[in-house]
Amino acid sequence: MPEPVDAVEMQTALARLRRTSGLPVAFGGLLSDARHARIAELNGAQTSALRGLVISAGSGLGGKAIALARPCAVTDYAASRHISHEYDPAVAAEGLRSVVAVPVVVRRTVRGVLYGALRAPVSLGDRTFDAAVAAARDVEQALAVRDEVRSLLALTREQVTGPGAAPGAWEDVREAHRELRALVPKVVDPALRDELLGVCGRLASASGVRVPEAREVRLAPREVDVVACVAAGATNAAAARRLGLRPETVKGYLRSAMRKLGAHTRLEAVVAARRAGLLP
Repeated sequence: MPEPVDAVEMQTALARLRRTSGLPVAFGGLLSDARHARIAELNGAQTSALRGLVISAGSGLGGKAIALARPCAVTDYAASRHISHEYDPAVAAEGLRSVVAVPVVVRRTVRGVLYGALRAPVSLGDRTFDAAVAAARDVEQALAVRDEVRSLLALTREQVTGPGAAPGAWEDVREAHRELRALVPKVVDPALRDELLGVCGRLASASGVRVPEAREVRLAPREVDVVACVAAGATNAAAARRLGLRPETVKGYLRSAMRKLGAHTRLEAVVAARRAGLLP
């Protein structure tokens, strides 16, 4: 079963590819193992001939792009002498002639392939190549974020999260909480984002330091993110870099959080947030 990014981010990338390149057809999919990609998403196709097609490394245009880890193109797919022709029936059924294939590469590993195509034998220019590469970069970024989230979630589950955890262990938990919260806005898949927020909530309440009589405080997600960075000793500038915000925006979130927490200093804001169970 394809990962959510295959259905969500791939669709977005293919729509962008058609919009920015002017190509009428775009399609693609992720690798199921080191040598095979499955075409799972189509945009602008008139038939379902390409859907579910399994592309092997080295075979056809996409397989060539996977094997070489670089973009490849042909002006007339069926007549090209530079590719093998295992997939000619599906390509012909869709009426494709001029095709570009771009690998999705994350940390030097090919993870998928995107295609853009015309139904006429026209030489593709730099603008088309640039648009295809940019669409692939969107998928690469989504995959990299997902990988980081999964890694942090796995690490977090191994952390000691009981009230008696050693101080050093709690610093690890707090760092994981900050990193996970910083990733939330970058996650496209709603299910993964909800899982991420759920873990953040469990981490925030795991220390058992919440004061029962403390007044209920509701902070916006970005306000929690900023206070979490402050708890790590980050300056406004450092928090801005970490969260992808402007320093002025960080200041605004921090002022708002301090007002809601009834805090007059950055330290008081951190202490109040922990007492309210908003930070671990």
